[in-house]
Amino acid sequence: MPLILAIKGQNMFIKKISGNDETRRFLNSLGFIVGETITIISEIGGNMIINVKNTRIALDKSMASRIIV
Repeated sequence: MPLILAIKGQNMFIKKISGNDETRRFLNSLGFIVGETITIISEIGGNMIINVKNTRIALDKSMASRIIV
């Protein structure tokens, strides 16, 4: 399921990152790697704050929808 449909506060594993090569490289550089554990900290208006590798990262709805958990 896409990250935007996931439950806040639950630990999840990244199964896949979709999108073009540039988008996948960008998310990879932020720490979003297949197999990594992530947690949604908060969601406001579709924008999300996500905990990945003990770092909080804000993503908009379009980027978060490319991460499959």
